[in-house]
This record gives sequence, structure tokens and C-alpha cells, in this order.
Amino acid sequence: MQGAQNNRLTSKWRGALSLMALMGAMAVSPAGAESLSEAIAQAYAQNPTLQRARALQRANDENYVQARSGLGPSLSLGADVSYQDPAFQGSQSTTGLSLNASQPLFASGGLTAGLNAAEADVRAGQEDLRSVESQVLLQVIDVYTAVRRDQEALRIQQESRDVLGQQLEETRARFEVGELTRTDVAQSEARLAAATAAVSSAQAQLEASRAAYVAVVGQSPTALDPVPALQVPSDFTQALNRAENNNPSLRAAQYDEAAARARVSQARSGLGPNIGLTASYGVNAPTNDFRDLGTRDVATAGLRVTVPLFTSGLNSSRVRQASENHNAQRLSVELSRREVVQQTSTNWANMNAARAGAEANREQVRAASVAAEGVRLEQGVGLRTNIEVLNAEQELRQAQLALIDAERSAYLASAQLLAVTGDLRADALVAGIDTYDPAANFDAVKNRGATPLEPLIRAVDGLVTPAE
Repeated sequence: MQGAQNNRLTSKWRGALSLMALMGAMAVSPAGAESLSEAIAQAYAQNPTLQRARALQRANDENYVQARSGLGPSLSLGADVSYQDPAFQGSQSTTGLSLNASQPLFASGGLTAGLNAAEADVRAGQEDLRSVESQVLLQVIDVYTAVRRDQEALRIQQESRDVLGQQLEETRARFEVGELTRTDVAQSEARLAAATAAVSSAQAQLEASRAAYVAVVGQSPTALDPVPALQVPSDFTQALNRAENNNPSLRAAQYDEAAARARVSQARSGLGPNIGLTASYGVNAPTNDFRDLGTRDVATAGLRVTVPLFTSGLNSSRVRQASENHNAQRLSVELSRREVVQQTSTNWANMNAARAGAEANREQVRAASVAAEGVRLEQGVGLRTNIEVLNAEQELRQAQLALIDAERSAYLASAQLLAVTGDLRADALVAGIDTYDPAANFDAVKNRGATPLEPLIRAVDGLVTPAE
């Protein structure tokens, strides 16, 4: 009878242990499950952080339009009414109308330098937008894998609680027949209570991860598909070269340096002459006698040349300020390059370490599964105690939890490496996604309001580059 009971207990334990599948062997998700690609597409289209960055970049594009407008003509219409009451002439009201036009011809290279600086600012902003996009995608991967990990952790904790519940029932039954002691029952009760608390903690952690998912993706997660493999560089040298050539933060720093260099030339242009055309047409007559305007109008046209002689140190100060800003930006490029090298090295090491750790955890789970079943069998023949069975089950659960955490860490490390190399892009992760192109908006707006004379003025003004 005792042998039959032991066989029945062994069968129950085998069935329970078989339910504790690894994360890599999870069951196929039900219909309607959400994939990582779908989560990325949802966040890419609606994430407010990303939408805000795109709007700011569109606003940044307008700075180029405003800088370019300095090459073109300006036309203004003015009107004024004056009233005078001299005692010896009586009251009189005078009305004046004027039409004024101006066209810059040459600004010692300042117009061209300002336009070059504005274009570099736009390019830097586009790289900053790439950086924001990669960070949002990294957040999506983070919350997606966190929800999957916590769902699996909750399943493991629930199965552990159920197994411990069965163990407690069997311990009590064997206590009643005198095979086990009150101590064995208390040990099983304590482990079940701890497992129940662990289930509550896992449920709370899952809810927190779901809330983070909603904040990033914009919708509540349901059943989540396994994550696809990420294509990372094959060796460290390739990863480092890719990062130095494509990292968005480094490229933005390089464009910022180019803009600062152009502003040095723009500041130096303030020391040179400015040449422009001016024209005006005006009418001034008594308000109550505004007839026969042809005899009261004045038209003028001229060529204006201005040369700064003394500005109380203002222009020289602007040159020094621009030069120091340029020096600071050059150092920022070097700082950014060093940070990229450090991040690439760190993420490469973390990725390899996480992969090795996950592989070791898989072996740990395999060994712990064998050990748990063996201890249970040995208990049936009197070679193991109840506490050893409980400890073996606990070690198996801890190994399974460590595995799912290690697998998530390895995947995140790969995604972080792609973010540093500039390859964590929506079109690389989601096939056929309609991507946002900031260059398209810039191309659409940069020539609005342009006149045919602007290319000629830019060429003339660009003939002179202020001395460094």
C-alpha cells in the first residue's frame, strides 16, 4: 500500500514539474496576440514623446527659412497722420503715405554664414530626432520584454504555489498515518505561505509593468508573442566602427560644431562693410486736400554702403564669444565620441555576459529539474526528508526565475547596442512601416517665400569669408 502511495505521489510530482516549462518553450500564443512589431508600430505612430520631438524639429526647420529671408528683398507700406495747431496759421492735419523697399547685396559673408549655421542646426536637429526615436523604441522593447517576463514569472510562482499546496496536503496525510512529523507539516505550511506571498508580489510587479507599457505604447498589453531575434554586429570592431559613423548623438554634435564654426564667420562679418539697394516712394499732403498727388510725391532710390567704425567693443566681443562657443563645440564632439566608445564597449560586454549568463541559467534549470524529481523519488524510499524536497522545489523555481530575467537582460543588451550604433530603427524592426522623414518637411518649407535674386546674392556674399 505504501508503494502504491509513493507511486501516486511520484506521478503527481512529475506532472507538476512538467508544467514548469522554460521561457523559450512557452506555448503558442492565442489568436489576437500582440507582437513586438505591432507594439513598435503603435508607439512609432502615437507616442507623445516622439510626436513632440517631431513638432519641435518642424519648428526648427523654420529657422532656416527665417535665415534665408535675409538674402531677399523687403517691402513695407507705411502711413501716418499728424496734427498741428500753430496759433498764427490755424489748425492743420497732414497725411503721409510711403512705400519702402530694400535689397541686401553684400554683408561681408554674414548672410551666407548665417544660412550655413541655420542649415547645420537643422541637420543636428534631425539627428537629435533620430536619437529620440531610438530611445522610444528602446523603451518599447524594455516594457514589452518586462511584461513578458512578469507574465512568465507569475505563471512560475502560481505553479510553485499549486505544487506546494499539493505537497502540504500529502504531508498532512502522511503525518496522519505517522510517516512524517508535525515539523514536516509546519515546514510545508511555511513554504506555501511564502509562495502565496510571492504570487501576490509577482501580480503587483506585472501590473506595474503593464502600466509602464500603456504609458509608452499607448494601449494595454494582452498576450504577447515571443520577441524576434535582433541583428547585431558580428564583432566588436564592426560595432565600434558603426557607432563612430552612425551614432545620432555624435553626428548631432558634429553638426553643432559646424554651426558654431559658421557663426564665427557670421560674427566676423560685423567688422566689414554692408552694401544694399534702397528705394522709397512717399506722398505727404494736407488731409483735407489730398488731390493732385503727382505734384506732392517723392521717389528715391540709392545704393547704401555702411562700414562700422566704432561700436564700443560690441563687434569684437561677439567675435570672441563665437570663437569660444566654437571651441566648446569642438570639445563636445570629442566628448561625444568618447562616450560612444564607452557605451559601445559597455553594451558589447553586457550583451556577451548576459548571453553567457542565460546559457548558464538554462543549464541550471535543467539540472534543478532533474534534481527536484530525483529528491522526490528518493524521499519515497526514505533517503530524503521533507525539507530537502521543499528546498529542491525552491531551487528549481529560483532557477526558472533567473533564466527568464537573464534572457530579457540579454535581449535588452542587444537592443541597447543597436541604439548606440544608430541601427535601432523602426524600419529595421517592422517590415513595411511608414516611417517619418524629417528631411521631407525641411525640403518642403526651406524655399518658401524665396525670390529669384537669392541665389545670386548668396553667391556674391559668399565670395568673402571673414578671416579666422
